[in-house]
Amino acid sequence: MLALLHTSPVHVPVFDALRDADHPGLVLRHLVDESLLSRARAEGPDAVAADVESALAGAVAEGATAALCTCSTIGEVAERAAPALGVPVLRVDRPMAVAAAAADRVVVVAALDSTLGATVALIRQEAGERSIEVRTVLVEGAWERFEAGDRDGYLDAVAAAVDAVTEADVIVLAQASMADAAERAASDIPVFSSPRPGLNAAAAAAVAI
Repeated sequence: MLALLHTSPVHVPVFDALRDADHPGLVLRHLVDESLLSRARAEGPDAVAADVESALAGAVAEGATAALCTCSTIGEVAERAAPALGVPVLRVDRPMAVAAAAADRVVVVAALDSTLGATVALIRQEAGERSIEVRTVLVEGAWERFEAGDRDGYLDAVAAAVDAVTEADVIVLAQASMADAAERAASDIPVFSSPRPGLNAAAAAAVAI
């Protein structure tokens, strides 16, 4: 069983669909706590570390053999819980960051400031000693649309921001909720999103136990 920690219920059907397409038979245990993101934004990710570990510990007690955090803002604190939990804990955006770090010019698109910082830091970590250019784009007003339940407006705003990017080798969609914007964008620049590669890595970890 793979536990998934979400900060929005919109991720549940997305990851269920990816599981059905790529990993039939894999049991997912969805944990949704919207307060984790709001508190992390207000107080910093470390403020929710204990609650993240507690939520994942409950899933491990129920039989989860790995966990995946689908929120980029709290992904780092989730990863740090792995030693205490005794199972692999992955952040959904790390496989995407590994791929992006191979490029020389990366543009990170996000709807939240907190996600921009976390994603840039992750990409630079994966780049190691390589000197790469990482620029950021904050999609103004997009998160308000997401919170209001205007999914189409949210994705259209993200897609428009993607199409406005120039002089980049790769565009990174920093939040899992943005993934479908890649299909709406007309840019010729490769657009990376996190849900599918993130779930693939977590599924491999879950069945390896």
